[in-house]
Amino acid sequence: MIIRNAQRGDETAILELIQGLADFENEPDEVVNTAEKLGADLFDKKVCEALVATESDRIIGFALYYMAYSTWKGPVLYLEDLYVLPDYRGTGAGSKLFDAVVNIAKERNCARMDWQVLDWNTDAIAFYERKGATIDKEWYNGRMFFPENEGK
Repeated sequence: MIIRNAQRGDETAILELIQGLADFENEPDEVVNTAEKLGADLFDKKVCEALVATESDRIIGFALYYMAYSTWKGPVLYLEDLYVLPDYRGTGAGSKLFDAVVNIAKERNCARMDWQVLDWNTDAIAFYERKGATIDKEWYNGRMFFPENEGK
């Protein structure tokens, strides 16, 4: 298994994994992104970055992240999504992806790393807690949607 930076040409496989994550989260119709837009955002606009886990040249998992900023702490790395194909869970792929993102956050002198996990995803919560993470149940998520900009 190899963990590497995503490269142009990976966007279709990453988007398939994103759809797998949406299916897992019972939101299969919510993905409006395209491979072309994802590729542009990753490689041209550099809005975000991604790592992929590969086995026998097949992408089996990904972690997508970007830099954010805390007014209290300074630079923060935000892990948007981490997903591994079901057949490859328990192989260490998720752990290796997560550890690689943690290392990037540390190398970039981030004060912390943030992400979200669904309250019903007890396997993921246990995974993050084993990694030493704190799962905060105090804060609510604020969100606004702009449907007119989806897919642009």
